[in-house]
Amino acid sequence: MQFYGRSMELEALARSRERSLKNSQFTVLIGRRRVGKTRLVLQSLDGEDYLYFFVSKKTEKLLCRDFAEEIQRTYGETVLGEVTEFQTIFKYLCRVAQQRTVHLFIDEFQEFTSINPSIYSDLQRDWDLNKDKMSMNLIVGGSIQSMMNRLFLDYKEPLFGRASSILRVQPFSLRTLKEIIRDHNPTVTAEDLLAIYTITGGVAQYVEYLVDNQALTHDAVFTAIYHPQSPLLTEGGNLLIRDVGKDHAVYFSILSLIASGFTTRPKIESVLQKPIGGYLTRLEKIYGILKRNRPIFSKENSTDIHFFIADNFLRFWFRFVHKYQNMVEANNLKALLEITKRDYRTYAGLTLESFMRQEMIESSNYTNIGNYWERGNKNEIDVVAVNELDRTAIIGEVKWQRDRVNLAKLEIKAEKMVRENLKGYQITYQAFGVEDIQVT
Repeated sequence: MQFYGRSMELEALARSRERSLKNSQFTVLIGRRRVGKTRLVLQSLDGEDYLYFFVSKKTEKLLCRDFAEEIQRTYGETVLGEVTEFQTIFKYLCRVAQQRTVHLFIDEFQEFTSINPSIYSDLQRDWDLNKDKMSMNLIVGGSIQSMMNRLFLDYKEPLFGRASSILRVQPFSLRTLKEIIRDHNPTVTAEDLLAIYTITGGVAQYVEYLVDNQALTHDAVFTAIYHPQSPLLTEGGNLLIRDVGKDHAVYFSILSLIASGFTTRPKIESVLQKPIGGYLTRLEKIYGILKRNRPIFSKENSTDIHFFIADNFLRFWFRFVHKYQNMVEANNLKALLEITKRDYRTYAGLTLESFMRQEMIESSNYTNIGNYWERGNKNEIDVVAVNELDRTAIIGEVKWQRDRVNLAKLEIKAEKMVRENLKGYQITYQAFGVEDIQVT
């Protein structure tokens, strides 16, 4: 699949590349696995001589041998002697960067933690000693976001404060996702697009998997997921076990419940029969898997909180793959496909709501966007979009078929919210359905 989007990220990397000609730059890329960090960096370095170091699960000695071979291929220069420590490689590159600009990309940078954590303090020392007298464009990327955050944002860590810039690589925007799908399926329908968004959330490698398998219609998407050789069947577990480690069973139980509609802490604890506050905090603050949703206009310290899985793919995986793991292991994928098709519309209702809100966010026409409910989940409202500048607001309800929305009832449900928070605003009450998804 050709390269799409990422104009802002490419501009930021281009600025770092240009600045590195005079002052060394240290750029950090953070983003979930499969989001396209490596492709982004290599695209930004197209036309340059660059070094690509991938930190795989090897001994430091074997990694150094790989890195020395990469230097030989790129520069035609040999690192003298048998190199067994990364520090030797980096010191050598610091000397080279005093004669020429060195573009160095270290991928899966957080894996040094399990190989030799002293590499970070060694790199910090050599960077501090040499950055002002060399021309190096150093880019490091990592997919275990909790570890990357700790390495660069925890003041106790040696690399704290060393990054010239930190880029957080997100999934494709809806605009880019639509462009990709239209290029490969010109007859795409609203339901096709919603299914692709529901499954991939715009994560680059999942989108590419569907494109490569020509699975860009509603039915073909699910057929591709439940193919016996589909990598997506094991993807959720592979992603999370690396992050959460030995306690993954508890985390998986929490995420499965949230994906099935148990979105408040009391409800989850009532099922698991144990306190889960610490787990929820880590899933949100450290791993970035959960987000908390409060009613729009509520205060920061509001306890009326619903948790949701921020990643569309993981949310789907826990609802339909992990939940039916016994069927996956028995290779009973045909039946699981039928279960998914049976329950999809009910499940995708929430995704349709988030799709509509995301469209509004990307339009930049509103200053505050969210949803609303009153204590006890009363008077739930799917979409509230406010423009404080011209004092207008849209209050909307989302159903699969727009004509099933009762706007008179919606207006009654919104009375308290409007009275307390939108007095004097020009209000538009609006129904949304799948037919409102714009594929162009």
